[in-house]
Amino acid sequence: MNFNGKAAISTGAASGMGLLFAQNFADLGGNIVMCDVNEEVLTEKVFDINQKGRGKAVGVVCDVRDYAQVCAARDKTVEAFGRIDIMANFAGGTAVRMQKVNRMLCPEFPDVPIGVYDWGIDVNLKGPFYFAHAVLRQMRLQNSGLIINIGSISGAEGDGYGIEYSTSKAGLMYGLTKSIAQFGSKYGIRCVCISPGPVLTRADMAKMKTLLGRAAEPQEIIDLCLFVASEKGRFINGENIMIDGGRNAAGRNC
Repeated sequence: MNFNGKAAISTGAASGMGLLFAQNFADLGGNIVMCDVNEEVLTEKVFDINQKGRGKAVGVVCDVRDYAQVCAARDKTVEAFGRIDIMANFAGGTAVRMQKVNRMLCPEFPDVPIGVYDWGIDVNLKGPFYFAHAVLRQMRLQNSGLIINIGSISGAEGDGYGIEYSTSKAGLMYGLTKSIAQFGSKYGIRCVCISPGPVLTRADMAKMKTLLGRAAEPQEIIDLCLFVASEKGRFINGENIMIDGGRNAAGRNC
C-alpha cells in the first residue's frame, strides 16, 4: 500500500490506535495531521514521525467536542497539505472508565452523574459527527475522500452500565456511516466503520472472550483501516466491518 501524496487526519493521535494509524500512514508515504488534547505527548509523537523522514506529520491540539477546534484542524490540514483524503475518527473511550467513576458510589446506570455520560456521547458520537460535517466541505470540493469511523462490539452487544458508549458506537456503526455514504456518493466520497472486539490496548481486554480465544493486537485493526483506505479497498462503502475474532458470531452469552 502506498499513500504518497495523500493527506489524512487522525484523532486521539497521541496514543493508542490513533497514534498507530498515524505512524503506519506516514511510514507508507502519507502526510498526517495528528489531533489530540494532550499537547506535550502529541508534540513528542509528531517529532518522532518527522524524524523518520517519510510522510510528514503536523500536530494540532484539538478537543473533538469543540466544533471550532475541529474546523481549525480541518483548515490546518488544507493549509499544510492542500487536501484531505482520509478522516480517521479514533478519539473515544468509555466515559465511566475515562472519567474514573467510582463503581461503589455509583453502582448502576441511574447513579452515574449525567455529566459523565454527556462527556462520552460528546467524544464518541458528536466528535466524529463534527469532523464529518467539517471535512466533507473540503472532500466535496475535491470530489473524493474517505471517512473511517471506529465502532465497537459494544455497539452490537449493548452495555448495561457504560450505556453512552454502546449507544454512541451503534450510532456510528449504522446511522452515521450509512448516512455519510449516501450523501457522499455523488462526490466520490466513501464512509466505512471498523468495529473491533477486544483489542490489547488495555490488559483487561484479554478477559473478553472471542471464538478465536484471544483479543486482537492493535496492528490487526490498523491493517484493516489501511486496506480500506488504500486503492485495494475502494469498493467498500457504507458498511460496518466487524473485526472481533468471532465474538459477535458467538452470541450474547460469549
